[in-house]
Amino acid sequence: MAPATPTTEPPVIDPVVLDDLQRGDAYDLEPEADLEGFEIADLRLDRLDLHGASVFASRLDQVRADEADLGAVTFTEVVLERLDVPALRGTRGRWRDVEVRGARIGSAELHESSWSGVRFVGCKLGFVNLRGATLRDVRFTDCTVDELDLVAADALRVAFDGTRVRRLDVQSSTLAHVDLRGAELDELSGVGSLRGATIDSAQLARLAATFAHSLGVTVED
Repeated sequence: MAPATPTTEPPVIDPVVLDDLQRGDAYDLEPEADLEGFEIADLRLDRLDLHGASVFASRLDQVRADEADLGAVTFTEVVLERLDVPALRGTRGRWRDVEVRGARIGSAELHESSWSGVRFVGCKLGFVNLRGATLRDVRFTDCTVDELDLVAADALRVAFDGTRVRRLDVQSSTLAHVDLRGAELDELSGVGSLRGATIDSAQLARLAATFAHSLGVTVED
């Protein structure tokens, strides 16, 4: 009997349901804060600083800041809606069951983070640095990403739906059930580390030259 055809497992992401939230304000957003059950909306800040904070079952909606520090933050059951930040630093953060909707982020330094059950929807993202990150059940839907850096990342069940990624770098990454079929890829680095990813036949044709170059193959007619 022939072995079963391998299938690509989709991300398993539960919706974030938030009820009975209390209204917060800018004074609640501070380093090492411990926030639970808050809704904080319509803020314009010079700097959003939640370094080392723990945020649970909360929503931040339409928060604009010139820069943000989310380093070492813990987000659990959090919705970030219409976040507008040109420069975001969020290294070594722990995100579990997080939805990011309608965000505009220029540069996002998120390396060595741990994500589980994270969804980006309708976001415009510039440079996203997830080097060395651990990703479990992550989905990008209807997003635009200028550059996604997954160098040395460990990614399991990651998918892209209707999302354009201008440059994807997966050098030295460990991938399993990473579904790239819904992504429009302009440039790809790290072909040798694509084991565990899924692409479609049209993507294979577009990336043929990249594959040949990586393998040292000369194509001549």
